[in-house]
Formats: sequence, structure tokens, C-alpha cells
Amino acid sequence: MKLHKVLKIIAFALAIIGAIFALMIIAGDEKDALSMSGNMLYVAYVVLGLILVMVFIFVIKGLFAGNIKKTLMTVGAFLAIVFISYSISSGTDLDLTPFTDKGQDVTEATSKQVGAGLYTFYVLAFLAIASMAFSGVKKIFNK
Repeated sequence: MKLHKVLKIIAFALAIIGAIFALMIIAGDEKDALSMSGNMLYVAYVVLGLILVMVFIFVIKGLFAGNIKKTLMTVGAFLAIVFISYSISSGTDLDLTPFTDKGQDVTEATSKQVGAGLYTFYVLAFLAIASMAFSGVKKIFNK
């Protein structure tokens, strides 16, 4: 419970710092607003870093407290979906010459990674919707 109190205090302090910077941006002129928005970005980076550290700590803590076999099977299933999505993505679906003519660094590898991300999203979205529908139907028939 001590960690929860510390995290609440850190969150409250960051909220106050963010509110002060936001008020300074609103009250200042255009030049000050640009420099203050940079400070807001630094606060956002610090908050993001803290969130990532906390998530990592709680995931590791929960991993060793819970069923590690089930967790590893879930991570393995996710990695299998990502690998299969990457395998079926071709990367040649798109004519890349308009992008390369404009000086953008778009290659077939980049296109393949984007395609793999889209396929992964589609599969995971379908599984999420199917699991919600399954649990809803199961709840209806169990009553």
C-alpha cells in the first residue's frame, strides 16, 4: 500500500506542474507559448517514462504472483499472431515511386511492417469482439 501512496503523490505533483505550465502558456504571449510548450513536452516525456516504469514493475510483480504458464502462453499466442501477420504481409501491395520521388524513405520493408501491423490489428480486434460476444451469449444462456 505504500507504493500506491507514493504513486498518488507523484501523480498529484505532475498534475500540478502540468497545470502551472498550461496556465503559463495561456497567459503568455506567442513567443513564451512556444518555449512553454516545449516544457510541456518534457513533462509529458517524464510522465510517459514513469508510466512505462510503473507498468513494467507491476507486470513483473503480477507475473510472479500469478500463473506464469498462462501468461507465457498468452504472450506466445500474441507473438505467433504478429509472426503470422508479418509472414502474410507482402510489402509489394503499394506502388512506392510517388513516395520515393518526394524524398520520403519508404521501402518494401517499411510497407511490409505497416501491413503486418494492420493484419495484427485486424486479428486482435476480431478476437476481442468475438470474446465479448461469446461472453455475452454465455451470460444470456446461463441465466
